[in-house]
Amino acid sequence: MQKQIIVLIGGPGTGKSTLINELVARGYSCYPEISRQVTLEAQQRGIDQLFLDQPLLFSEMLLQGRIKQYEDAVQESDKVVFIDRGIPDVLAYMDYIGDEYPEHFVKACEDIKYSKIFILPPWEEIYESDTERYENFDQAVKIQNHLVDTYKKYGYDLIEVPKDTVENRILYILDKI
Repeated sequence: MQKQIIVLIGGPGTGKSTLINELVARGYSCYPEISRQVTLEAQQRGIDQLFLDQPLLFSEMLLQGRIKQYEDAVQESDKVVFIDRGIPDVLAYMDYIGDEYPEHFVKACEDIKYSKIFILPPWEEIYESDTERYENFDQAVKIQNHLVDTYKKYGYDLIEVPKDTVENRILYILDKI
């Protein structure tokens, strides 16, 4: 089996982190969403929402972190590696807020390719806001649309994960790889 680097995407609150945590519990190699860490570090420096205050700086930090995650995933001995959000997410969020970004953001999306993309649909019943998630559900749906458009722009076929129990969602993903 050739190495597969698989990305879980979806708007805020669709259950990506829950699935990543369950995959970790099952022994899979997984990389968590890094935006929470970037946001928490900024909050410790007194910046409530770095993405809102300095979106390009925030996005550059995410881009570099996601490139590193990909490079690390390539080096993993495991044949299947899961990542919570990929590089095109950075562009989708910048498009969502209407900001421009440098050409190297686009180049990263063109140069780095993932094996498969699983997309989790907006699901109001499980959506929760917290200190790192500033979006409401309607905004989460709009972000979802930007994610779909961006990933398709870079040639990905998106595999939609049905709304179901964590167990059944995991089984669905594992069956598709």
